[in-house]
Amino acid sequence: MDGIALLTITVLAVFVGFEVVSKVSSTLHTPLMSGANAIHGIILVGAIIVAGQANDPWVLAVALLAVVLATANLVGGFVVTDRMLHMFHAKKDPVKAGAQPKAGSK
Repeated sequence: MDGIALLTITVLAVFVGFEVVSKVSSTLHTPLMSGANAIHGIILVGAIIVAGQANDPWVLAVALLAVVLATANLVGGFVVTDRMLHMFHAKKDPVKAGAQPKAGSK
């Protein structure tokens, strides 16, 4: 495949991915992020393998860029998922938990 065909496939994949993800409801966002994190883990491993076997400097540069972007996406996905899961934790009331109220609070 030539570069124009690969670029066309990449652009189309970006548009399709955006359309699919933008239609997901809020309640399904956390499971979707968990699945996306698993996929990005596989992509990261693939990018590392490609970078390790690259002979051409251009391929190495693109592979290293893929490693950086996949890592950022993977870490960002886990951060977002963690923040969303913390939204569902019940807040503990210090008075009900047996703790003494702070001085000056009523």
